[in-house]
Amino acid sequence: MTAPDLPLSAAAHPLGAEAIRLQLRTWPEIEAYLQRCKGVIVPLGSTEQHGPTGAIGTDALTAEAVALEVGRRTGVLVTPTQAFGMAEHHLGFAGTMSLQPTTLLAVLHDLVLSLARHGFERIFVINGHGGNIATARAAFAQAQGSAASRGLAVAPRLRCQLANWFTASTVMQEARRLYGGREGHHATPSEIALTLHLEPSLQAHQRPLPEAAPAGPIHGPEDFRQRHPDGRMGSDPFLAQADHGATFLELAATALAKDLRTFLAEPSGTLP
Repeated sequence: MTAPDLPLSAAAHPLGAEAIRLQLRTWPEIEAYLQRCKGVIVPLGSTEQHGPTGAIGTDALTAEAVALEVGRRTGVLVTPTQAFGMAEHHLGFAGTMSLQPTTLLAVLHDLVLSLARHGFERIFVINGHGGNIATARAAFAQAQGSAASRGLAVAPRLRCQLANWFTASTVMQEARRLYGGREGHHATPSEIALTLHLEPSLQAHQRPLPEAAPAGPIHGPEDFRQRHPDGRMGSDPFLAQADHGATFLELAATALAKDLRTFLAEPSGTLP
């Protein structure tokens, strides 16, 4: 696959950022887009507890924000956010809504095949939840096999790539610089900072918290609730600030936009 011509940058489009949101386009517009670019961005999050002060929608909110900014910078279409992920271990906390791994695998498999049927060849999933990683990769492998067995025209060129915004090297470096060991592993100040930047009303929930239980093995929701009674894993979200969140969004979007451009330009014979 030769490097595609990216569509018109959303920043230069008369409709602004709305231009890259698939749900605001018509089907003829999508067909026209596919003449110029075969790539699409799928935000993937989770709806789960994030400690006593973090928003339950944190992982979906952050994945969507990063995806839209990457789309704005590259002109690549962004699908609606898949806001439910594999969060079984958080079901001991009110408000968490989880898909079982097999359900999430089936959802992602079907979404990839739907896009591939229309001619999308490069599926770039921007993920906000660590619990989705293994299942997403399995779904990609299954979808690529299904595309071939169903004889889809794009099957030889279909590629899927998972991009976890929170593990971008520049994001991790900045989190270590700002928070050190108090970043922790869940309900982290870096992700909370990004939600504070996106939704200022969440600042009202911020308050000092006691020392969090350290990260450890997870053996289901009851065990998680017992080991981590307030839902945090070694984190201190009170350190989060909205201006930190603006920095994390900039760093994540810059890194992932670069990765996306590379992904779109890879020859079809090169596995991602």
